[in-house]
Amino acid sequence: MSSKRNDDPAWMDEILWDEGGLVPAIAQDEASGRVLMLAWMNREALALTVQTGEAHYWSRSRGRLWRKGEQSGHVQKVKDLRLDCDGDALLLSVEQVGGIACHTGRERCFFRRYAEGRWSVTEAVLQDPAQIYRT
Repeated sequence: MSSKRNDDPAWMDEILWDEGGLVPAIAQDEASGRVLMLAWMNREALALTVQTGEAHYWSRSRGRLWRKGEQSGHVQKVKDLRLDCDGDALLLSVEQVGGIACHTGRERCFFRRYAEGRWSVTEAVLQDPAQIYRT
């Protein structure tokens, strides 16, 4: 992934950060085009993502930075990074190491589909989360 110098904050100033200093970041599989997940980034997470080439996010529930795959090994190698037309959402084209992006052990977080008044699970668990997260 090539980018403008990471130590120049001007490129980050083009992003419309929300009142909490966050921006939504959508991770999309580079090969298939499937949307894998949505997470949040702050300036530090974005800077680390650009610097390392691996996706870093801000966990709103844990109140801390995290590198995707830090526990599971399911790292996201960022191949392309885009900012939408409004400047308020990021799109990461990634190579999903291990083929699992979701903490439930599925390929992607969007595994529930709405139909006829209810949500149904449409994708199988590829690996038991208890085996992925042994901490």
